[in-house]
Amino acid sequence: MKKVFLPIIAATVLFSSCKKELDQVPISSVATGNFYKTQNDFIQATNAVYNNLRGYPDRQLNLSETRSDNLYAVSDGGVRDWEGINSFHKTIASNPYVIEAYNSNINGVFKANELLQQLKDNGSSIVTDAALRTRMEAEARFLRAFYYFDLVRWFGKVPVVDHPVSSSEALTIPRSPVSEVYKLIMDDLVFAAGNLPAVNAAADKGKPTKWSAKGILALVHMTRSGPTYGIEGPGLGLNEWNEAYTLLNEIIASNRFSFLPKYMDIFSYTNENNAEVVFDIQYINGATPVLGSTFPWVLVPDTWFQSLGKPTQGGLTIRPISSDLVNSYEAGDSRDDSIIVRSYVYNGVTENRPFFKKYVDLTKVPTNNRIDWPINFIVQRYTDILMLKAECILHGAPGTQADVDAIVNQVRARAGLTTQLSGVTLPQLMEERRKEFAAEGSRWHDLVRSGLVETVIPAWIAKDDVQKVMKPFEKNFIIYPIPQAELDVKKGLYEQNPGY
Repeated sequence: MKKVFLPIIAATVLFSSCKKELDQVPISSVATGNFYKTQNDFIQATNAVYNNLRGYPDRQLNLSETRSDNLYAVSDGGVRDWEGINSFHKTIASNPYVIEAYNSNINGVFKANELLQQLKDNGSSIVTDAALRTRMEAEARFLRAFYYFDLVRWFGKVPVVDHPVSSSEALTIPRSPVSEVYKLIMDDLVFAAGNLPAVNAAADKGKPTKWSAKGILALVHMTRSGPTYGIEGPGLGLNEWNEAYTLLNEIIASNRFSFLPKYMDIFSYTNENNAEVVFDIQYINGATPVLGSTFPWVLVPDTWFQSLGKPTQGGLTIRPISSDLVNSYEAGDSRDDSIIVRSYVYNGVTENRPFFKKYVDLTKVPTNNRIDWPINFIVQRYTDILMLKAECILHGAPGTQADVDAIVNQVRARAGLTTQLSGVTLPQLMEERRKEFAAEGSRWHDLVRSGLVETVIPAWIAKDDVQKVMKPFEKNFIIYPIPQAELDVKKGLYEQNPGY
């Protein structure tokens, strides 16, 4: 049974993208002053903070997967929004994917702030169960950190706001240094890890646990430890691999998670909330309003669905997998056939460009509503925890080369590969992650964190860009531009990220 936590109320103040929106009354007629009256109101408000997670999976596919060397996303059906993302155009400050990433995360932060303020001001008199109040605070702080981490990886500097502000106050808050954004993220995750349960009750399935918080915190430490590239992006050049290693080992030692024997069982519609899942975003289909997911078809061309007699989904043309990635799969790798369609025939025409079908179960294709797929999105899974641990070891954390090799070979063996690797290097580890987590939205983040992006991407462009549509890679492209609408709200409040 899937759970999804959706908003019952609107946030009192949202960080809007233009003056007109800043002056609007929230769509909901329920306002802060007349809402937080009962314990159930606080429960509903807590659930509302989850709503901005809904677009997270699509965002990772559109901004990370598509930005990376996993896709050569040249469209044959007119200019598509993903093409400027994939080909490193400088004029994408008004791209809808960029705008969604900024606005959705900022709005999530502000919803969390409103709830946290209400808990501080009125919570003890209304929510008399102290444990429940603490749980609400821990959930809100986990989500605020999650939204801010997404922001800092996409945009670098963003405004740090840890309390509700009016629209006029919002217009005075500049972007903060990345180090200050991380301080809030880490403080929130440490609190969440210390106050969220180790295991959720059935009614709370899908909400974060202490292990979710530790897993994201470990990734934060690792991201901060990545190179700066001379830009104000997510890497600070720190050496926090030991801190991340300790957190990852705590997750492993908890024995709450395990390595599934079959790869595609991890993503099965009938095996959700399985032992691999450390944190996921939950959806439910068949509800009113529609609460299902959309990400299964984001990388899938509609003509493939139609060739199989299935209804139109996203109306998208093909977003091909790069030749470099397709050719990297070794013979006998079960992940290849499981997640990739190499060709199909539609209206008598053969399409030979491969694409990802990783999340598609053809028996579950929605017949009436393309935004109602009944599958959760796994944000972090146990295999990721193991491979992140191997990455920390390669950066000097405790452990041995034999530990790294064992982790990599365990992952390869599950995929049906009998060749054992030894002396695995960081570039080799990232290639193994590339194949394991293909279509999960991690590739761009992996390249940036590892320091490989400035060598891997130019080499890939030179090899795979047969149509000569891609712009030369620049370090400034590691992060995205601030949406133009944000710059226009108040001239001079923000400066655009260099390179755009």
